[in-house]
Order: sequence, then C-alpha cells, then structure tokens
Amino acid sequence: MSTFEYELKAKEKGCKFVCGVDEAGRGPLAGPVCAAAVILPENCVIEGLNDSKKISAVKREKLIDEIKEKAIAWSVAFASVEEIESVNILNATYLAMNRAIEGLNVAADYALIDGNRIPKDIKVDCETVVKGDALSYSIAAASIIAKVTRDRLMNEYDEKYPQYGFAKHAGYGTKAHTDAILKYGMCEIHRPSFLKKLYEKNS
Repeated sequence: MSTFEYELKAKEKGCKFVCGVDEAGRGPLAGPVCAAAVILPENCVIEGLNDSKKISAVKREKLIDEIKEKAIAWSVAFASVEEIESVNILNATYLAMNRAIEGLNVAADYALIDGNRIPKDIKVDCETVVKGDALSYSIAAASIIAKVTRDRLMNEYDEKYPQYGFAKHAGYGTKAHTDAILKYGMCEIHRPSFLKKLYEKNS
C-alpha cells in the first residue's frame, strides 16, 4: 500500500511542496500519452488510494474527485500522437510529465517520478521511484488522475470512431482492436510507428 515515506524524506531535506508524477498510455496503439502531477497535504487520508492498475474503473472515478478536492495542487497534461511519432514515446512521456509539473498552480520544489528514468529537461529536483504508484501516496494519486483523464478522452474518441472500440480497451492492442485496425485501417489517433509489426505480420 502507498505511504508518505518518500514525501516525508524529501521534506526532511527542506522541500516544502513535493509532487508525485505518473503517466498513463505509453503502451497503447492509439491516443496521446497523459501525465499528472499531484501535491498532497501531509498526512492526507484518501481511503483506498493505491496504484491505479490495482483499482477498478468505478473506484478510480470515485477517487479522482476526492484527490482533486484534497490536493494542494494537481495538474494533468498530454503529449499528442504527432509528438509521439516525432520524438518517440519515451521523450513524449517526458514532455507530458514536464508539462504536468509546470502546470501546477502551486510550484513543486521536488518531484517523485514513477519508474526508473528522470524526465529529460525536468526543472525541479527529483528522484525516481520504481513501482512508485504502489509505494508513494502522491504518485498513486497522480496515476489515478492520469489514468482516468486518459480513459475519459478515449471514451470521447470512441464516439467519433465507434468501429475501433476505444471505450473498451483505451487504445491498447487487444485482439478486437488489432482486428478492427486490419479491417478499417488507421484513424487519426493511431500511432503509425506502433503498428508496423502488426502490418508486417499480416502483410
């Protein structure tokens, strides 16, 4: 279960506003990548807060409102499909993370980044936390905001492109999704570089 251990260690170093940062949507075949940054007050209690992947969609929808209400500050940002194709998914993820941090209406002086890589061009002191969404309260909160925000966007795309089933798989490479791509071709939110192997396999 996530705790405030990492946040408290940062505050012991003199940091005042510690944000957790996480992303959603690095792996899908379609849609932008989304990142969120969250600063929570010390000893904030949000029952059931944990890694977004371990929580049901219904629970995430309930938690996101509580997180936003109790947070000192929160921000969410995207990197587009065009940016993913231009600079690759890793660098696009860094773009989204940096945008989320810079979008906070209370400036963070330290960032806890989920994973094992520090985003390029990050402008605040930071550290990485492997599996941080299961270890850090702030990262867990960011993971939920990023996941829910991206899922909501993919639901909107589902209405525009119902043949792909985006509301069901959020753009990930399920069999139903890849079958639909092979049948209907790509739409504007698909990531061409992610589909090369699919087309090669079925050519």
